Amino acid sequence: MLFSKACEYGIRAMLYLASQEDGQPVRVREIAEALKIPVPFLSKIVHSLSRNHLIHSQKGPGGGVTLAKPPSDITMLQVVEVIDGLDLFQACALGIPHCSDDFPCPLHEKWGTLRSEIHDMLANRTLDQVIDQLQERGWILVRD
Repeated sequence: MLFSKACEYGIRAMLYLASQEDGQPVRVREIAEALKIPVPFLSKIVHSLSRNHLIHSQKGPGGGVTLAKPPSDITMLQVVEVIDGLDLFQACALGIPHCSDDFPCPLHEKWGTLRSEIHDMLANRTLDQVIDQLQERGWILVRD
């Protein structure tokens, strides 16, 4: 996959929160159990998302996590950037340190085009758009 396991889990957790219609805080344990993600791993991801103001965390009774902004204001790229960073959109596909426009690797031109398309797709796709498209296609985030 293109993203780390942490990023995949973070995206799924953000989509889970975006799909909650009541806007009430959801416990990390509930999200982890629903999405079959290890609780300690998800807790670290949630901490990063909270530190970067994509989710709001409330401690204590009735606490949990909620999106910090409406799902229409959070792009997929913002989630990816918090968890994996943006190195994917700058790095050589072959991992060659000195690959550049002046000294391109064999995949440089095609990878540059794909990288740009992926970046633009993520930058222009919000959580609510992804949720709507999943629902239109009959997909569900949580399976029993």
